[in-house]
Amino acid sequence: MSFKKILFHGLWKDLPPFRLVLGLCPALAVTSSVENGLGMGLAVIFVLVFSNMFIAMLRKFIPDKVRIASFIVVIATLVVIVEMTMKAFFFPLSQQLGIYIPLIVVNCIILGRAEAFASRNPVLLSMVDGLSVGVGFTISLIVISSVREVLGAGTWFGLRVVWDGFEPFQFMVRAPGAFICLGVFLGLMNAYSRKRGELFIQT
Repeated sequence: MSFKKILFHGLWKDLPPFRLVLGLCPALAVTSSVENGLGMGLAVIFVLVFSNMFIAMLRKFIPDKVRIASFIVVIATLVVIVEMTMKAFFFPLSQQLGIYIPLIVVNCIILGRAEAFASRNPVLLSMVDGLSVGVGFTISLIVISSVREVLGAGTWFGLRVVWDGFEPFQFMVRAPGAFICLGVFLGLMNAYSRKRGELFIQT
């Protein structure tokens, strides 16, 4: 895969959660507001980029028998750094995201990129891969949370963006709205991919 393809593949071909259908838990749970979606996305970008970097650096020294366990140790260390930083400097956001920051450790996107790419490629390319997939994931969360916050609360980043008299669809900022929104986007992506003759879920 060329450098250009690695840089952009996470923005469409391997776009989570719409193409890989991974990372659905945070996509459903934290996207009631754009602020939450952006915060989660940035946290995932940090962990993806640096976990890929460290795993690529250590890939020749990690025995195959403890490969996955070693990956999880690296990822968990980075997640702890993210969690402590958020609590120190972005405490309200940390409170809103709650348990979903520690759960980044078991996010299939991060472990998947570590196993499929970082463990087999040089450091720079692995970091670019992590950045690409992380940015794609963040964009996905922002798109979902924008629709949910505008329709469910009439705001965007907490600022009112709808006309006077608009009645928010409050279910959009609750669990049913998350499933409906994600389902609509998955359906649109599926229809578009079929029209272009593409495989919807990349393997």
